[in-house]
Amino acid sequence: MTADIQEEPKPDGKAFDDFFDSIGKKAENLSIDDKNKKPVTNGAESTATDAPAPEEPEQKVVDEIESLCMNCHEQGITRLLLTRIPFFREIIIMSFYCPHCFFKNSEIQSAGAIQQKGCHYELRLRGMEDFARQVVKSDSSVVNFIELDIEVPAGRGQLTNVEGLLTMILEDLEMKQDERKEAMPEIWAKIEEVVGKGRKMLAGESFPFRVSLDDPAGNSWIEPNQQDGVGKWSKTEYSRTPEQNEALGLGPGKEEGATEQVKGQPTAADFEGDDIIPNEVYSFPATCPGCVKPCTTHMKMVDIPHFKQVVLMSTVCDHCGYRSNEVKTGGKIPELGRKITLKVLSPVDLGRDILKSESCALECPELSLSVNPGTLGGRFTTVEGLLTQVRDDLHQQIFDVGDDAGAGGDSLESDTKSNWKKFFDGIDEAIKGERKFTVILRDPLASSYVQNLCSPDKDPQIEEEDYERTEEEEEDMGLSDMKTEGYDAQGEKEIDEFNIEKERERVALLAVSVVGTDKVEGVKKGETNGDRT
Repeated sequence: MTADIQEEPKPDGKAFDDFFDSIGKKAENLSIDDKNKKPVTNGAESTATDAPAPEEPEQKVVDEIESLCMNCHEQGITRLLLTRIPFFREIIIMSFYCPHCFFKNSEIQSAGAIQQKGCHYELRLRGMEDFARQVVKSDSSVVNFIELDIEVPAGRGQLTNVEGLLTMILEDLEMKQDERKEAMPEIWAKIEEVVGKGRKMLAGESFPFRVSLDDPAGNSWIEPNQQDGVGKWSKTEYSRTPEQNEALGLGPGKEEGATEQVKGQPTAADFEGDDIIPNEVYSFPATCPGCVKPCTTHMKMVDIPHFKQVVLMSTVCDHCGYRSNEVKTGGKIPELGRKITLKVLSPVDLGRDILKSESCALECPELSLSVNPGTLGGRFTTVEGLLTQVRDDLHQQIFDVGDDAGAGGDSLESDTKSNWKKFFDGIDEAIKGERKFTVILRDPLASSYVQNLCSPDKDPQIEEEDYERTEEEEEDMGLSDMKTEGYDAQGEKEIDEFNIEKERERVALLAVSVVGTDKVEGVKKGETNGDRT
């Protein structure tokens, strides 16, 4: 797969509609042969007469391919089903069966391209119904049950749910436990302890616990739910490292090297050692996370009145068309977090400037909307623009591409479909100014902002409240492990202890060479040569 082929269609799914129909649409093409009482698997309609079918290209629902069985080395059958999953994208379901040794195997592969960014999902399970969440695990993703301290490395792709994923892990751990008990009893005991904790999780006795899914290719997924509040389900996108790009088969193309400097604009090298000038656009070379080719990143510092300075960053790739916009806030970390509540009462409030930082959580109780920190990244826009982006991103995940009517596919339950339709209708009414609602921004770093229309007086529709950060927020941001005072003395103490230990080892080696091994036990325990004369 090369990312610089210009003839490839855009990754919007429309080019695959003829192949990646939902399973229900494929089933509608099946019919029963009245003569043989068997389903017709090529999608052609059966007729009452035995007239020959017209010569048309056959498109089978399930493709069958003969392939070698790796168990008995005889010929088996591999079946391929190309389908689309609601909330997600196109996949290929593969199933192998050998009629000679009865070996079976099944897995899935993503049919789409490698995404421009990697993805990290995390789900906090709080009830038995959360075990039914659908999970798509690609062959490049890593699964981690955090409280169980078990990590499943990248391997075979799977289409399952959380319960099936945990059950498979426990079954794999229990394999050959009887032999392990006799040969390695210590390892057997530790595995039994982990399996016991896992069985309690499956029985619903260890709620809550978390499961995470990290995929550098961006083709894995955990099913969301409309009723998920802040902190239960989260998705975070990140730029891949060079090592991850190499593991995925991506690398720099033929056009290696830095990009050409944009004329008329200063670069970071021109102002090395100087302060960044506000409202001045800087350009510097970067690497595109989509095609791993050189591109240009633009940066501009903007001073927001009555707030602070923020940095706007924009990256555009001329090779693959990748675009990204980010907002970074600077300054020291405040002692308290900040909660901002805005009451949107008229269409004028939709035009307020709003800055949502990466660490900020967004909530609209009247719209049943909750956005976890890091989901949308940093955004500097208006209230209307923020709601529009949330609506568009969610709509692309819930419904198929081009599904403006909100049909949602056949595998989307009717109750869930009606709930999502009601949810999107409520957001549309809010965007049009036909509904009053409240926007709540909770930022542990106090780096978010809502425009005050009554400045310099206090705006009656805005409430600001400072609060103490929770232990979980401190840990997520790394503040609990941060040491800002006395680190020099601590470092000197560690260096002194290291030097003392090295001196003891040197003395011990010298004593061995002089008096022998049996006379230096006291030296290793810290005694000097004078104590052992």
